[in-house]
Amino acid sequence: MTETIALDLDGYTDLPPGRIANVVTYLEMTNRPAPAAEAEGGRTVRHVVKPDLAAYRDLYRRIGTDWLWFSRAVMSDDELAALLAKPSTEIHFLEQDGVPIGLAELHRGEGGPDHVEIAMFGVVPEATGTGAARQLMNAALAVAWDGGTERVWLHTCSFDHPAALRFYKRSGFTPFKFAIEVSTDPRLDGHLPRTAGPHVALIDPTPSA
Repeated sequence: MTETIALDLDGYTDLPPGRIANVVTYLEMTNRPAPAAEAEGGRTVRHVVKPDLAAYRDLYRRIGTDWLWFSRAVMSDDELAALLAKPSTEIHFLEQDGVPIGLAELHRGEGGPDHVEIAMFGVVPEATGTGAARQLMNAALAVAWDGGTERVWLHTCSFDHPAALRFYKRSGFTPFKFAIEVSTDPRLDGHLPRTAGPHVALIDPTPSA
């Protein structure tokens, strides 16, 4: 059963111990963007038809640990394997010399029959600022708009990289909705190391005496 609390829409709401919250911004694109120029730099984007679970988890961890990504970390292997195996899920790796450095996970039909959600998107920290994210986004959008798509959407949040929102807006996405996400802190139950997401305070509900 899901636990609920009353939310004060004109002020502060205290969270139960062990919970964290962030503001989510949803963005959408309803027109196909102009084709992008071919990227340079020795990187390639590969459609991973049957993703290896360990390889996916490793890339997800490398990209997201600093930003407290946890939605896939809290999934069991069976749950994650089932998600990745769905016909509507597409996984694309950005690779540098054969090593994955970026992830774009697309879900077709999410939000509507002609809609595509970019559910996961990011590059490893060492690739930030190199043009890698732009190359991956250009490739992801080209794929997402293939096949009669009418809308592509995604979300970012206040835990994410501070440049994420600007990047998505420059990519052609328009914000359309806010939400508040409340969850158990994944660092407290072992799904992420306690050093993950250093920009988000870790408050232990049961500190040692």
